[in-house]
Amino acid sequence: MKKLLYIDACIRDEQSRTKRIATPIIEALKQKYEVQTLVINDLDLSIVKKELVTKRTNGDIDPQVMSWAESVRDADRIVIAAPFWDMSIPAALKNFLELCSIFDVTFKSDDKTCYGNCKAEKMLYITTRGMDIDTGDVLEQGSSYLKALSWLWGIGPLEVLSAQNMDYLSEREIEERISRAIFEGLKIAEEF
Repeated sequence: MKKLLYIDACIRDEQSRTKRIATPIIEALKQKYEVQTLVINDLDLSIVKKELVTKRTNGDIDPQVMSWAESVRDADRIVIAAPFWDMSIPAALKNFLELCSIFDVTFKSDDKTCYGNCKAEKMLYITTRGMDIDTGDVLEQGSSYLKALSWLWGIGPLEVLSAQNMDYLSEREIEERISRAIFEGLKIAEEF
């Protein structure tokens, strides 16, 4: 069975609207994939600073971090669930992705450029946005960052599933947006 890596960066856990959308989609994908879940809130993440970079340069990579990076590299599909956070993605998710960006694991280079080393043919980014900002808008930096990272890591196209303006709607409208996003996500899952 093919492998799917699910990166759950829903900072508010079960209160997360993003997680409410992602959960039924992941359950549907379990019919097609062996799913490995990494919950960002549960991980012990070091901050990428000078000391860590020096260690990496000398080949000293934390075994846990290497395991995460290998999971990214070896997944056939990747799903990231993360809320719109300060115009992008949560810092903990960005930090996790930086930790996993390891030369000769998730990417390589030749004398001219970097190229990806991951086998995932597709990546799905599930998000909710409090504000009414569209995917690809200059104010929305989460999807553009993940698209660039997909290029660096050699991952196929990034698909974005979003529900937006969630902080300015009635409860009924929020529930309708969540239901619509789940419906759209289950359609994506059929072809993912």
